[in-house]
Amino acid sequence: MSLVQHAPSFDDAKAATIANDVYGISGVVKALPSERDQNFLFTADTGERFVLKIANSLEQRALLEAQNEAMRHLQTRVDFCPRVVKARSGESIVQVSTKTTPHYVRLVTFIPGLPLANVNQSSDVLVGLGKKLGQLTSALSDFDQEAFHRDFHWDLANGLNVIREYELLVTDAVLQLQLESCVQRFEKVVVPRLPRLRRSIIHADANDHNVIVADERIAGIIDFGDMVYSYTVGELAISLAYVVLGKKDPLACVKNVVAAYVSEWMLTEDELESLWTLMLMRLCMSVCLAAFQQSQKPDNQYLDISQQSIRQSLPLLLEIDLDQVSRVLRA
Repeated sequence: MSLVQHAPSFDDAKAATIANDVYGISGVVKALPSERDQNFLFTADTGERFVLKIANSLEQRALLEAQNEAMRHLQTRVDFCPRVVKARSGESIVQVSTKTTPHYVRLVTFIPGLPLANVNQSSDVLVGLGKKLGQLTSALSDFDQEAFHRDFHWDLANGLNVIREYELLVTDAVLQLQLESCVQRFEKVVVPRLPRLRRSIIHADANDHNVIVADERIAGIIDFGDMVYSYTVGELAISLAYVVLGKKDPLACVKNVVAAYVSEWMLTEDELESLWTLMLMRLCMSVCLAAFQQSQKPDNQYLDISQQSIRQSLPLLLEIDLDQVSRVLRA
């Protein structure tokens, strides 16, 4: 959780210098939003586009190597994830330094399009999202890296602990009651099923800013920084948490995504019955973690990127009857 205090602070000119010195490419650099690292869109003079990723100073090299290995694994199985670009030295990870702090740097291919958050989320787009998530789950089902077996604050398995630790930083009394309602529901519905939920390596952050849409189709799932060994169904639950925000009929949207997902990767009985509550848990974790991170980095607007939508949608989502959810998803 202290990562946000150690985020890199390179400017565009320095990022351009790194790209030229380390990767031998020159062009135009544009900073991209990020929670705890720095990302730059790099448009080379040739017209090719890349993302230059400068890691948090506390990030472990083993974790970055595992992320690269995950992208290489997926490269042979799906066509919608970034690819790692090697430096002139042949390395996939290079260390650069400020006057006081070293940072690891990587370059990956850029996937053109718009974030899911910025497009019309039609039924066709949501079906495409479900299929891609199912394909991603299938592609990662035989992948493992020790670095992803970690204690991570965004892991759904840590949901109850996160809420208990940071809920007092949420100053809205009504929102606090909603958090408690979510906790009670989780303890009733999901906790008894936890021993039977499958676990695997998951991307764990297919939110509406990490899903790229082009021409009404899902073109990419990006940003592998939150990968973790966790509940397999968490991949779907996390993505759904952002799909439902601001929707007049959130359950219909969930139905479209889930129906397409199970055409690629089947859910077990316990996963199906846990899905909606895991989705709510992700939203409540986001509320609590954002409250903490904003107290650490009040000037980082990216940390508040989903909070208004969550505050507006959470009471409506909590009102939807779980028996109705079960009937719709089973259908």
